[in-house]
Amino acid sequence: MHYGRRSDLALEAKELFESSAGKTTQLSGVRAREETLFGYPLTRVDILDETGAEALGKPVGTYLTLEFPALPQGREELLRAARAVAALLGQLPGLPDTGPVFVAGLGNRQMTPDAIGPKTTDLLLITRHLVENLPEEFSGFRPVAALAPGVTGTTGVETGELLAGVLQTIRPACLIAVDALAARRQERVCRTIQVSNTGIVPGSGVGNARMALDEEHLGLPVLAVGVPTVVEAGTLCLDLLEEAGLDREGLEPSRQFGQGSAWFVTPRNIDSEVEVLSKILGLGISAALHVDISVEDVENLVG
Repeated sequence: MHYGRRSDLALEAKELFESSAGKTTQLSGVRAREETLFGYPLTRVDILDETGAEALGKPVGTYLTLEFPALPQGREELLRAARAVAALLGQLPGLPDTGPVFVAGLGNRQMTPDAIGPKTTDLLLITRHLVENLPEEFSGFRPVAALAPGVTGTTGVETGELLAGVLQTIRPACLIAVDALAARRQERVCRTIQVSNTGIVPGSGVGNARMALDEEHLGLPVLAVGVPTVVEAGTLCLDLLEEAGLDREGLEPSRQFGQGSAWFVTPRNIDSEVEVLSKILGLGISAALHVDISVEDVENLVG
């Protein structure tokens, strides 16, 4: 893999491996295919064994990556994107057909590039309390609960520790963790949604990894939904050099990044982009969990 290039996307990890290995090394233990979903490009990467996991630096599992050519604009396009997210989760191995689901919106609400998780939980159709208290009236809904647990720097509690306590009480069939990611390429920032059945490590995208949220640590299936909102400055500079046709191969690897590994770049209109993407995720996740309810119905119910 290229020195230091940071990406949370399995699709980009595969691209990096292939570009560094060229045609001399076969990427074994990994299967990938491309298709479309509601008109959007979709890439499926299955990491089949530990050989593939070591090559890509990702756990064994399935990674589905949906790409938007441009940020969805207008209500109809936004609803189409939400339908695609619902279908994406429906294709992901590990989402139970029935049973309560808990959604965790990871990240810091006070930092816009890191706020997509908390903002998504604000836009979910929450039903656990309704199903428990009025079972007949809400028999067509799945019990869904959500929490934005904040970050250790503001709560003093590890996210994994906090969620472990809540999950022990609620005992859902699975956990869906929504978080901001880091991309390698700037064109994928705020234009990509990745879902996986491998769990997630909060903060890993910006080099601040915390306790892993996965089945091994929490004792239940953990699905991850992520959107890249930043790109590492050093990674961006290397890509710009390549786009300009400049040879960087002679550079000392440790000097290619310098202080760039401590800097992350985000779009100047990140506020509006996070708002749109959070709504797409909120509607899409809700429609995926409440299978008898359309995206339009979710929009009306959530307001």
